[in-house]
Amino acid sequence: MERRSLGSSGLSVSVIGLGTVKIGRNQGVKYPRPFELPDDAAVGRLLGQARELGINLLDTAPAYGCSEERLGRLRPGPRSDWVILTKVGESFENGRSSFDFSAQATRDSLERSLRRLRTDYLDAVLIHSNGQDLAILEQTAVLDTLNRCKEAGWIRAQGISTKTLEGALRAVEVCDLVMLSYNQDHIGERPAIQAAHEAGKGVLIKKALSSGHLSGPEAAGRALRFALEPPGVGSVILGTINPTHLAENVAAVSSIGRE
Repeated sequence: MERRSLGSSGLSVSVIGLGTVKIGRNQGVKYPRPFELPDDAAVGRLLGQARELGINLLDTAPAYGCSEERLGRLRPGPRSDWVILTKVGESFENGRSSFDFSAQATRDSLERSLRRLRTDYLDAVLIHSNGQDLAILEQTAVLDTLNRCKEAGWIRAQGISTKTLEGALRAVEVCDLVMLSYNQDHIGERPAIQAAHEAGKGVLIKKALSSGHLSGPEAAGRALRFALEPPGVGSVILGTINPTHLAENVAAVSSIGRE
């Protein structure tokens, strides 16, 4: 599978990244159909399949239930085979999300993620926005704390998973990476993709398949190719626990770059 650089972060990622919310949490999610969490054997097979297909990017978060802990236990191959991206700012307990962007909460979250993922460094850490992107970046301690942890060698790149165009544009100015929503029905953040490309910042795409509301391999393939088309996009994050869907999605993007 093609790999692309995430801006000037030094990270090289597969054009499809595996989102892992579905291996750790099935409450309070916005997918069109309910699902059961897979058992350890199924998760292990999925991760092995992803590796064989050339996927090297794993997207997780403390808010994804037991996702981090399961990745730490079940991740196949050497640590160097994977680019691991997690988040700070949001936690999910007793069926509800809560947010804390303080310096202490950020540092505590990173320490827990390192333990759960069984690693001594994190390739990328994104701020899990509650929708107040600008206020988070400009009025809380979270970004400064991530920068300090980056200087200390805990993380290699920092950024934010945004919910607004204004937040994404600000992230281009102050972060290494930005994750934003982009699909055929949601193109409002395209200016941030262009700005990031011009500034040498990394771009990750979420909701390329409209949180699973697209059906069929042809529609999914068109959506993936659309999301990967803008210059500067590094990877599209897809959250699936279906091995067939994973293989179909990889096949759909396998010809990009050869046409």
